Amino acid sequence: MARVSVIIPVYNVSAFIRRNVRSLMGQTLQDVEFIFVDDATPDDSIGIIREEIKAYPQREPFVKIVSHVINKGLPAARNTGLAEAGGDYIYHCDSDDWVEPDMLEKMLKAAEEKDADIVYCDFYLSFEKNERYMSNPDYSTADELLRRGFLGGMTKYNVWNKLVRRSLYTDNGLSFPEGHPMGEDMTMIMLTAMADKAAHVPEALYHYVKLNEGAYSNSRSQKKLDDIRYNVDRTVSFLEEKFGNSLEKEISLFKLSIKLPFLITDDKEMYRLWSEWYPEADRYVNANPDLPWRTRMLQVMASKGQWWYVKMYYRIVNKFIYGTVFK
Repeated sequence: MARVSVIIPVYNVSAFIRRNVRSLMGQTLQDVEFIFVDDATPDDSIGIIREEIKAYPQREPFVKIVSHVINKGLPAARNTGLAEAGGDYIYHCDSDDWVEPDMLEKMLKAAEEKDADIVYCDFYLSFEKNERYMSNPDYSTADELLRRGFLGGMTKYNVWNKLVRRSLYTDNGLSFPEGHPMGEDMTMIMLTAMADKAAHVPEALYHYVKLNEGAYSNSRSQKKLDDIRYNVDRTVSFLEEKFGNSLEKEISLFKLSIKLPFLITDDKEMYRLWSEWYPEADRYVNANPDLPWRTRMLQVMASKGQWWYVKMYYRIVNKFIYGTVFK
């Protein structure tokens, strides 16, 4: 029985998987099992994995490669990995990213020292030529992480910088939403709602590969938008069933954070979507003191229909500053 089970979905990542495998096999923590889930990848990613692990004979007995006959999508691949996992803690790693060699050791140490159900760390956004350090606030309780972090928009609920006690999945019957990959990370919010203690490792231990290709909305499709709505509704229903209406403000802030990316563009169609999505949350546009003032102002101006300001913000902050410095 491993202390940590690492789940790595694999699909069409031959350009990245070698670096990923090397960073995982080189972990300083030894008590780990690695579960690669071949989601019917059409390239030679699995061959590369098999080749790479031969260089780590001490790891080979603790590596599983599980294959789907047909492509089922990211949530299903994560669930397949969960079904195979036997570790006390679960860690999900995306196959096009890589990690620091002591990541698992440091996160497990934090979990053990603080008896934490969920541990999160800082990370890097990795661009073509440089990286940007992404820090997270320090929350010591799962309730604070849920309310101020995930729902308040101060902490990413991505799965890939979180170590989660496996019993949170098994004891609560939680899994990822198969067939709805866009926003599937919101499952982390549900897991945190069932947790007691959280711990933060204030170091960037994960490298999230991100091409600087502009606005969030550039790759939107109706299917992806529908998936986001599905996952928001799923998450909100779960929270309301557990907490009743005591999280009304926090859930509204969550809805605002979901539609905020529609303002990081100069596309008028995205502005229309911002107005149509979750209008009941708009009264909270200036109610989150944890958010930077410029983000609150952006939402306030959008709620007033001042789209000239939204467009100007995008062109100055996102296109010019981030588009020039981080690419």
